[in-house]
Amino acid sequence: MSSGKHHEVWFEQCEAARTIKLRYGVKAAFDYAVGEKLMTFAEAACERPAFARELPRFVSEVRRMFSADELHVHLARLEREQSEHAADLAELGEDESLSESPDRAAVRVRQFAMIKELLSATTLGTS
Repeated sequence: MSSGKHHEVWFEQCEAARTIKLRYGVKAAFDYAVGEKLMTFAEAACERPAFARELPRFVSEVRRMFSADELHVHLARLEREQSEHAADLAELGEDESLSESPDRAAVRVRQFAMIKELLSATTLGTS
């Protein structure tokens, strides 16, 4: 996939998120753009340099789509939901939990922390 194609992926996802925001509201758009698409893109960026090169542009576009207050409120909500999910899995026990391994859950938590930091930063640098 060429660099332009990677740009098309996140660009189309941001356009879809704008449509979702108009039709279904901020929460639905945020869950789609950040909770689903940006998290998946960040995961791919860990393994694929072309995705890593596009990640700052994707993050920048998400920061333009949502106000600082919206980012703060919905990042806190997603983080709370993630913690509740982790607690539910711990309560089930290792034998009953079929969804994801503890290692995979830890990776997801670290990726979310990185995305949260990028979306919450007062300024983004390019040094």
